[in-house]
Amino acid sequence: MDNLLGLLRIRVKRGIDLAVRDMNTSDPYAVVKMGRQKLKTHVKKKDVNPVWNEDLTLSVSDPKLPIKLTIYDHDTFSKDDKMGEAEFHINDFLEAMGNDLSEFPDGFVITRVPPSRQNCLSEESCIIWTEGKVSQDMILRLKNVERGEVELSLNWIDLPGSRGL
Repeated sequence: MDNLLGLLRIRVKRGIDLAVRDMNTSDPYAVVKMGRQKLKTHVKKKDVNPVWNEDLTLSVSDPKLPIKLTIYDHDTFSKDDKMGEAEFHINDFLEAMGNDLSEFPDGFVITRVPPSRQNCLSEESCIIWTEGKVSQDMILRLKNVERGEVELSLNWIDLPGSRGL
């Protein structure tokens, strides 16, 4: 891990109108992957609008790797069903952190990332300077599924001794 740049804390906030995979509901959980790292949230029983508010922390050594988010429906007696997936890159986020932001007021919008065919954003996402840190909230539209969105928040954690950006 010599190339460690720092840690990316992803707060998986909530799922919105997720697909139904059991009778009339689902037991969703989220899996976040970057390279060989794989983290997951707890299962929310019988809830197509789950609120996780869980922090998952990835070690970032290659900022070009996409971050993949997959939502699954937990099943007790069979393989968990996929409930859609989304992918995003952190280039804009890391680029925003390269600026000297100490002069800017709290809540300053550094960059706006519009939804496009290249990303899974369902609406514009703002990268914001707040409380001395760069953060980004985003709502991702899930692919390969009939419906559903997931709300995330990104925060960077600098590590003592890491290469930094």
